[in-house]
Amino acid sequence: GYAQVTGRPGVCLATSGPGATNLVTPLADAHMDSVPMVAITGQVGRALIGSDAFQEADICAISRPITKWNTQVHDPRQIPAVIAEAFRVATSGRPGPVLVDIPKDVQQANTEFCWLPPTDVLNSRPMPEDLDVLAAARLLTAAHRPVLYVGGGVVKARASAELADLAELTGAPVVTTLTARGAFPDSHRQHLGMPGMHGSVPAVAAMQSADLLLAVGARFDDRVTGRLDSFAPEASIVHIDIDPRQIGKNRKADVALLGDARAVLAELVAAVRARVGHYGPPDLGPWWHRLDDWRQRYPLGYDWPADGSLSPHYVVQRIGQLVGPEAVYTAGVGQHQMWAAQLIGFERPGSFLSSGGLGTMGFAVPAAMGAKLGCPDREVWAIDGDGCFQMTSQEMVTCAAEGVPIKVAVINNGNLGMVRQWQNLFYEGRYSHSRLGTHDRLPDFARLAEAMGCVGLRAERRDEVDDVIQAARDITDRPVVMDFVVGQDAQVWPMVAAGAGNSEIRTSRDFRPLFDDDEL
Repeated sequence: GYAQVTGRPGVCLATSGPGATNLVTPLADAHMDSVPMVAITGQVGRALIGSDAFQEADICAISRPITKWNTQVHDPRQIPAVIAEAFRVATSGRPGPVLVDIPKDVQQANTEFCWLPPTDVLNSRPMPEDLDVLAAARLLTAAHRPVLYVGGGVVKARASAELADLAELTGAPVVTTLTARGAFPDSHRQHLGMPGMHGSVPAVAAMQSADLLLAVGARFDDRVTGRLDSFAPEASIVHIDIDPRQIGKNRKADVALLGDARAVLAELVAAVRARVGHYGPPDLGPWWHRLDDWRQRYPLGYDWPADGSLSPHYVVQRIGQLVGPEAVYTAGVGQHQMWAAQLIGFERPGSFLSSGGLGTMGFAVPAAMGAKLGCPDREVWAIDGDGCFQMTSQEMVTCAAEGVPIKVAVINNGNLGMVRQWQNLFYEGRYSHSRLGTHDRLPDFARLAEAMGCVGLRAERRDEVDDVIQAARDITDRPVVMDFVVGQDAQVWPMVAAGAGNSEIRTSRDFRPLFDDDEL
């Protein structure tokens, strides 16, 4: 959380054995989502390595697939150079986690310390060939149905201003993935929403019918593409990425632009501006007529639960409306994550943090802690589920003890909501191990919060929601947990079923948008 809101690497330390292995999930999460992180772990003494000593674990071997680089230090004189290299690797190119393992006797040894000269990682970043930039500009200005497909790499590169320049210069629609929410303002007319499995119909349909996709810092992952062989069948691909392994990995690029998104977009804007000045802007009127028709026919919406219980959609929407776009929002993984991505308006980069590639439950609370420490002057709200919250709720003790006043909104439906939704839709309602117990048997999250030194609040009715949110906002010196007791049968729509093509998107269980033959 700290790394994502500041752009600086987050640092963590862990003891040997279980302390180190407990870092495996966060390391994998950071690796998937390109988060710069330096992990320093303890290890048994050098003489004991390989003897199955107490709390010995070969963390370098364990973490090798999920770190950019890791190493074990055998000479205390190496520590300054190794730590400097760790920070350089974590922040250069595609950011990510690194791990430095230091045996106990190396930690305890005496040595002479020396500062090393800083390394300018920016100078090592690649740039594409000028001819490739010109080729991309030609494709973009010649396309009749372009879409700017924006991934989390735009946020990492701090490239939102350059993205906005390109979008407004070309007039092309923009879609922002889960990790890119806020990279382009939701309120901008050219923004179509989030693409993919739970994306908006206009965003998904636009990508399916595009004749050009300009992908910036995006991986063409399965949650965006659906069935890959049917994804955007008529689109040429311009792919901008700093990681050469990602270009062409899932979808062949017609033009590959290897480099930092901010620098590449700046060059592309200049090339496009020159072409527009010479040939005039592209005519996207028919394309926007079609896009606006989709937006009018298939807006995001929700129904209140038939049993009269509190709507989770309403809770998340009201948090976004009352708290506003200047806050930082984090989310766990599941239904509440998708509702947060859909229903909160994001206007600035770095305002929404969630686990994208790994889908790690329990992410929201610790990420909110880091975000608040990185941006102490901004409100930080964790949108969590009752399943996720029970995985990392103990960190609220740390928040209370260390004075980290985050706000945690628990969307409490008594279930692992996304698992329940899939069991309902694809397994004929055979609910197995997704029910967390009746509400009177679950922890009383408000009282649990009070026991941990936080403020606990609770809402069960619509008329209580705004008062609870405002009460939480008024408390600035203590962490707050809000228990929103909601109906258990609410679902996330739209949805593209796993293994289906994006053209098969549905807006409810029984309704699939009907597109004209020439639309998709």
